[in-house]
Amino acid sequence: MALLVVGCSAQPATSGTSPGAAASQASAFNPTDTAWILLMIPMAERARQLTDLAPSRSADPAVATVAMETSATLREDLRRLRAALKLSGVPDTRPHEGHNMPGMVGLDTLDKAAVTKGRAFDRILTDALRAHFTQSRMLCVGEQNQGRADEPKKLAAAMAKSTSQQLSELDELGAARSAGPVARSR
Repeated sequence: MALLVVGCSAQPATSGTSPGAAASQASAFNPTDTAWILLMIPMAERARQLTDLAPSRSADPAVATVAMETSATLREDLRRLRAALKLSGVPDTRPHEGHNMPGMVGLDTLDKAAVTKGRAFDRILTDALRAHFTQSRMLCVGEQNQGRADEPKKLAAAMAKSTSQQLSELDELGAARSAGPVARSR
């Protein structure tokens, strides 16, 4: 449902493979599959740009660790998303370039994070990642329910599981921060 809102309906391209093979591969992908891939690529790219700032800007080693782990996961997700896009036969026209959508790390957020350090950076990072994970998980569920091609549906299932785990890690970080001052005052 969420993918329909963004209005993507990319059509498969057939260059680079035999017409029969391209038609067979591309026909397995429906508009939801390709729209999901074309949306998830820029979402993951922006989140990765933010997480890559953490080593030099974060005040909390636990936040920096979560950011490094998230960055590694996003790099692998991007590799798999690009491979699925190639398999679909749809060119990467970057239809969401420059967009700010729910869950996508905004360009203004990236700009602010790039000049912020310490706890203020940690708050920017964790808030943006929470929104990213929440929206990504919802979009992955949409792909699993409405997509047709096996590869993006499997990838969506893996990414939904991963984002749920990452949200749990953020919750644990938040709980540890909340408990920290209370534990020290005892």
